[in-house]
Amino acid sequence: MAGYSLLCCVVNLGDASKLLKVARQHGVKGGTISIGRGTVNNRMLNFLAINEERKEIVTMVIERELAHEALKGISTHMAFEKPHHGIAFSYSVSEFTGTKNECIHSSESEEEEKSVYSVIYVVVDKGRGEEVIDAANQSGARGGTIINARGAGIHEVQKFFAFEIEPEKEEVFILTKTALKDGIVESIREQINIDKPGNGIMFVIDINEVYGLHED
Repeated sequence: MAGYSLLCCVVNLGDASKLLKVARQHGVKGGTISIGRGTVNNRMLNFLAINEERKEIVTMVIERELAHEALKGISTHMAFEKPHHGIAFSYSVSEFTGTKNECIHSSESEEEEKSVYSVIYVVVDKGRGEEVIDAANQSGARGGTIINARGAGIHEVQKFFAFEIEPEKEEVFILTKTALKDGIVESIREQINIDKPGNGIMFVIDINEVYGLHED
């Protein structure tokens, strides 16, 4: 069975609709757009207090055999080779439900190449996303993307005048070279105290390919 891949693209505010039109030309049938903000690890921008930008995050599921050409085509049309135009990456999906009312399982026997890049996902209370980014940057990360969310776990519900309130959360994802992954994870774990119940969760996904990363 061929299986599926998830494509994730982070673009400047207003570019998501254009990206989805391009994606459809490469076999993508639809996607989800989220609003977030990106952070840039740049001394001059930090000094000028303009190191945050509004972003749109587009996630799309596509057949695995089409994923490479789709991601490459999107990157070319959106000019991700130019700095600050966006990034795109993909990773394998082990199970996908929602197409023609059937559940698709990817074959576990397929051999995956060793990933050069990884994505570190962290979910913390609202206002702590910047702390996560700062901790990551101290171990070699070059910024990340923060998305607003809300929690619904056993530690997440508070009461206000007998009404249950689910506090707002921030979802942070950091794209990094796999060689730097362990140091970044450890830095976040220590500074955010992520192992303490209620402080958040963190997980890492190895990605298949990536476009739009620049060393400057």
